[in-house]
Amino acid sequence: MQDYVLKQNRKRLVVELQTKGILHEGVLAAILKVPRHLFVDSALWHLAYQDRVLPIGSNQTISHPSTVAYQTQLLNPQPNEKILEIGLGSGYQAAILCEMGCEVYSIERNEGLWKRANQILPQVVVKVPVNKCDDGYEGWAEYAPFDGILVTAGASELPPKLLAQLKIGGRMIIPVAPTEMQNEAATFEKSISEERQYRMYRVIRLSETEYETEDVGAFAFVPFLKGIV
Repeated sequence: MQDYVLKQNRKRLVVELQTKGILHEGVLAAILKVPRHLFVDSALWHLAYQDRVLPIGSNQTISHPSTVAYQTQLLNPQPNEKILEIGLGSGYQAAILCEMGCEVYSIERNEGLWKRANQILPQVVVKVPVNKCDDGYEGWAEYAPFDGILVTAGASELPPKLLAQLKIGGRMIIPVAPTEMQNEAATFEKSISEERQYRMYRVIRLSETEYETEDVGAFAFVPFLKGIV
């Protein structure tokens, strides 16, 4: 009975996402398939298919399903593309990319979250993403260049090393702090668990030295911090 209810809730979530502008068939199919409830504590399963953030431990959250869906739609990943995800977190976003047939590489700076995600992902996806606990600002040069890079936390700037790891023609979806927030570096670094408004950017690499940057709106994220914890 519980499985039936969860599946029905997942179907309702997909309908809700469509009303919010998520029209990418691959994204909607992945949202319908991936069991978001497994990425949160069982006490929160009844909330798992509402469009809301939920705690996942370590003062971190699993993002709104609409944010996950919108970022993925912006990235427009194709089967077999090599995608770098910065911020493995709960593992849910990585699972969506895997379900869409991508070759996923993911970095998580929080060792506790990283270990937990690696316990859950084998229950959900056939091929677990290649992943490590490390500083996401460094990217993953060993596997670069990437067709796409998806950043799931609010950065203080466009990270130069991530830009350099995009293929020509590749795209990056990243939330970046507004100018006034960038000038508050100390506050930014201390706000580990506080969600704030960031500008979402789609960046396309045009050549070795040229990038096209598009601001696609404001979204709430926790900060993208440097180092490992």
